[in-house]
Amino acid sequence: MKGGKGKASTKKETPEALKPADDKRVGKRKAAVKADKSSKSKAKKDTKAKKDPNRPKRPPSAFFVFLEEFREIYKREHPNVKAVSVVGKAGGEKWKSLTRAEKAPYEAKAAKRKNEYEKLISAYNKKQESNVDDGDEESDRSKSEVNDEDDEESGEDEDDEDDNEDED
Repeated sequence: MKGGKGKASTKKETPEALKPADDKRVGKRKAAVKADKSSKSKAKKDTKAKKDPNRPKRPPSAFFVFLEEFREIYKREHPNVKAVSVVGKAGGEKWKSLTRAEKAPYEAKAAKRKNEYEKLISAYNKKQESNVDDGDEESDRSKSEVNDEDDEESGEDEDDEDDNEDED
């Protein structure tokens, strides 16, 4: 057995972490290293894009196609079992025990759903591209040009009202 330095000697610590802190309340080591990590994780969460609710859902894999059918069968055979985890574990065990020939119909259904999904997602992407193109045309025009057009339209309406008042 080697020397008795313990677990602390096996850790590789950075020189920054070993510097003593100026603040006596913090202790012997700097606590700022941990604070940096938490601020980075918050920044990543803020930059994550929001999901589009109109985007088609991804198709289920062959296992999940199998699980849809298995849940119904399992619930009929075991009506007292309410835990989702038990059904999932039993489904997983059953899936592992199936042969390739038994899995084939589920894989075929999954492939069919995947083809349908690919058609839907390509149509969705085309629609998104056309929406982006439309938005670019409006952004090319400055806001002042748009406001000028609004003023012209509202000015014409006012003139019409004035003409009607003169006739009465």
